[in-house]
Amino acid sequence: MSERRAALIVIDMQNGFINDRSRGVIPKVVELVEHWEATGRPVVFTRYHNYLGSPFERLIHWSSVRHPPETEIVPELAEHVSRARAVIDKKIYSYFSSDGAALTDQEAWTDLLFCGVATESCVLKSAVDAFERDLTPWFVTDASASHGGQPAHEAGLLVARRFIGAGQLISTDDVRVKF
Repeated sequence: MSERRAALIVIDMQNGFINDRSRGVIPKVVELVEHWEATGRPVVFTRYHNYLGSPFERLIHWSSVRHPPETEIVPELAEHVSRARAVIDKKIYSYFSSDGAALTDQEAWTDLLFCGVATESCVLKSAVDAFERDLTPWFVTDASASHGGQPAHEAGLLVARRFIGAGQLISTDDVRVKF
């Protein structure tokens, strides 16, 4: 692979996924986005939208995050969303909806840094999908959280280590050094 082309993908930092167990990650995500913007590299935000009859409703019995204000990005990131390279609306766990995949291909990104909510679902699935597309995923652990709590966050990190490699799990401090 020639030159590394990296983008920061901020996963589902939406009001509907923020609660007492995940709220603490907001300042870390803001810090990471501000650092990344200062490097001049692209930031992409995703927004999940649930829908009537979705697999999330049918199989998991979860019907949240259908309408504003649940679907909106948290206010702390609003100014960054307006400057983002893109905002990808999706109805699946992964960043790699048809729009996310097309943007990644169009921009010829080689490395994708993932952060956001939820560690064990949308962030994990996006990182694994990047791995399977022969991209280099980076999972920013301290800028990710789970609305399911710390045990769910830790479970997501455990699975990520097995799926994409322990060396791909990094902190925001590591981002400053590596990128």
